[in-house]
Amino acid sequence: MTTNLEDHAFHERHYEQIVNKMKDEPYGRFLGMKLIKLGPGIAAAELTPDENMLNSHGTVHGGVIFSLADYVFAAASNSYGKTAVGVQTSVNFMSAGKPGETLLATAEEIKKNHRLGWYNIHVYSNKELIATMEAMVYRKSQSFVEAED
Repeated sequence: MTTNLEDHAFHERHYEQIVNKMKDEPYGRFLGMKLIKLGPGIAAAELTPDENMLNSHGTVHGGVIFSLADYVFAAASNSYGKTAVGVQTSVNFMSAGKPGETLLATAEEIKKNHRLGWYNIHVYSNKELIATMEAMVYRKSQSFVEAED
C-alpha cells in the first residue's frame, strides 16, 4: 500500500470527523451497516441481513453483498479526508450469504497516486469468503471535513 505522509497526517489529524462522516452515510445506515475499522486506506464493516435482504432462493441478495463491499470501498478510499469517487468496480460472487449470518467486508488500498486509487475488497459470511471486488477511485483535491490547515 502506498501512503504519502501528507495524506497520513491529515487522516490522523481529522480522524474523528472522517469516521463520523463515514458512519453517517445514509444508505449504509438504512441497510444497518456498521463501520468497525477505519485507517489510512483500509476499512472494515459488518451487516447482519434481515429477511428483506434475501433473494427468491432464501440467500442474501447480491445487491446487499455489493452494497456492503461498496461501503467499505468508499470508507477506505475516503479515509484521507479528501473526496474520492468510484470509477470502476468488478465483483465476483463465490458463494451465497446465508440468513442470520453476519457479513464482514474488508477493503485494502493496493496503490494510489495523486488522482487514482486501487482497492481490493473481500466479503465474508461466517468466515467464508463469499465475494471479492476490485475497485478504482478518482481522488479529488477537495476535503470533505472542516480543515483548519
